Amino acid sequence: MFRIWGKIMKDNRLVKDHTVCIEDYTMTRTKKVYAALDELCYTFDLAKPIWLKSNQQDFIRHARTRFTQDNFIESIDFDYLDFQVIEEDY
Repeated sequence: MFRIWGKIMKDNRLVKDHTVCIEDYTMTRTKKVYAALDELCYTFDLAKPIWLKSNQQDFIRHARTRFTQDNFIESIDFDYLDFQVIEEDY
């Protein structure tokens, strides 16, 4: 199972969170990550963030990244969206 935890943070407080579980073993890791991000954005009613180079590097190194206002075209009413892998199948 592949699980991603998404958290919306504002003023160092957790506003919303959601866990996405993907059990499709035929998908690549990259497709699972994008599918989880799509589901999180749908659940939180957000536009999809843009992956900047810093986000890609953080995610590759730590399996975690933060999407701030710089990643969204529309304005957001929170500080950042924390996106983290919490369980991964190999």
